[in-house]
Amino acid sequence: MAEEEKKENIEEEKAAAEEKAEETAQTAEGEDKDAQIAALNSKIKELAEELLSVKDKALRDAAEMENYKKRLRADKESAVKFANEALIKDLLDPLDNFSRAIEAAEQTKDFDKMREGVVMVEDQIHSILKNNWGLEVYSPEGEEFNPSDMEACMMKEMDGIDKDTVLQVFMKGYKLHGKVIREAKVMVGKPKSN
Repeated sequence: MAEEEKKENIEEEKAAAEEKAEETAQTAEGEDKDAQIAALNSKIKELAEELLSVKDKALRDAAEMENYKKRLRADKESAVKFANEALIKDLLDPLDNFSRAIEAAEQTKDFDKMREGVVMVEDQIHSILKNNWGLEVYSPEGEEFNPSDMEACMMKEMDGIDKDTVLQVFMKGYKLHGKVIREAKVMVGKPKSN
C-alpha cells in the first residue's frame, strides 16, 4: 500500500505541478495581455497627442495663409492706389511753373512772355512724360493718312495730291511705349476723282 500511496502522491504532485504550471502560463498570458493593452493604450495616447499637434499646426497654417492673403490684398490695394505717385511727383514742378507763369502774366500783361512761359512748361511736361514714362506725342501734319493711329474728323478733296494726306491736326496723338493710347484727330485731303 505504501507504494500505491507514493504513486498517488506522485500523481497528485504531478497534477498539482501541472495545475500550477497552467496557472503560471495563464498568469503570464494575462500579464502579456495586460502589457499589450498598456502598450496599445500608450500608442493610442501618443497618436492622439500627435493628432492634436497636427490639427493645431493645420489651424495655425490656415490662419497664417489667411493673414498672408489679407496682406497681399492690402499690398495690391496700396500699389493700385499709389501706382501713379511717381508720375504725379514728376508733374508737380510743371504745375508750379504754370502757377508762376499765370502770376507773371497778371503782373506784366505781356502776352509774348506769357506764351513763351506756357510753351516752356508744355515742353517740360512732354520731356518728363517721354523720358520718365515712355509717352510720345505725334502730330502727323503733311504725312500720309494712317487709320491705325489717326482718326479722320474731316475729309477734303484736293488737286495736286496722289494719296490721302493729313492737312491739319486738330488734336495730337499719343503713344505709350509705342502703343497708341489716343489717335491724332486730323483733317484728311483726298485726291480729286476724275
